[in-house]
Amino acid sequence: MNLTRRQPASKSEYISVVIPAYNEAASLPYLISRLDEVFDGIGETYELIVVDDGSTDATWEVLTHSKLTRGTLRAIRLSRNFGKEPAISAGLRAVSGAAAIVMDADLQHPPELLPKMIDLWRSGGPLVVNAVKKIRQGESMIRRAGAHIFYFLFRKLTGLDLWHTTDFKLLDRSAVEEYLALPEHGRFFRGLTMWLGYPAVSISFIPQERPPEAGGSRWSINKLLGLARHSLISFTALPLQLVTWCGIITLLLSIVLGLQTLWQKWSGEAVEGFTTVILVQLGIGSVLMISLGLIGEYLARIYEEIKGRPQYIIAEVMDKQNPK
Repeated sequence: MNLTRRQPASKSEYISVVIPAYNEAASLPYLISRLDEVFDGIGETYELIVVDDGSTDATWEVLTHSKLTRGTLRAIRLSRNFGKEPAISAGLRAVSGAAAIVMDADLQHPPELLPKMIDLWRSGGPLVVNAVKKIRQGESMIRRAGAHIFYFLFRKLTGLDLWHTTDFKLLDRSAVEEYLALPEHGRFFRGLTMWLGYPAVSISFIPQERPPEAGGSRWSINKLLGLARHSLISFTALPLQLVTWCGIITLLLSIVLGLQTLWQKWSGEAVEGFTTVILVQLGIGSVLMISLGLIGEYLARIYEEIKGRPQYIIAEVMDKQNPK
């Protein structure tokens, strides 16, 4: 693993921009136009890679008719909706630039931040540049509370602090290759890029509003809960250890309750067992069901990994060269 770059990157080394897109036909024209303006402002060409993750709207048609003035466009259409993480992997595998920037298609990740990210990378210091949310605006109280709980649990269970981190990142080519070399299929991009341990720097940004034409977020509560569950299970086995501790605690409580019952019997007091027995059975039953559920989650992840199915299937690839 090459953790240092001996000298600053040359401007002749172009940048690849990777964008996973699902039903983003309304947002992509604005995003592509702003990317062209940003790279025109810094006088660089770039490679834009958009992965159509099985969209059901006109996303692919928009890409077919899009043109860049400062770079080349590669569009990858997956055979169906595989999810954001596989789409990111598909985009990164197509990267040919010296660094890759991953960003969302909904314009909440401001393209105007790219020059600063590129300058930090070209300086020869960090190999990873993380864009971190300064505030979480435009989110409901339930989503904010859920995000706080997830980041808290992730930090406590894995030791990695992902507070306000996003998928908006710049990765040096060496970091991209190391990420793609990981053998696991179930990936959590923002967690794995931190787990790699490459020299990194963070810059903050304020998420922008989605354009009215683009509609609301594609992430429902159920999808977010699924992502949180998958991410935690992928990174730590500590919940399985908690099952053992729950068993120990339940055993200790059972011993205490048993001694209390025997003492009451020896002292001649009436033993009222129905309420106690019911409560104990409910408690133990709940612990057992939760334990079986956790074990089932880990077995499901192991099952998915050992099947060895590909993360995604590419249906079509389109390349458009720089018209200049």
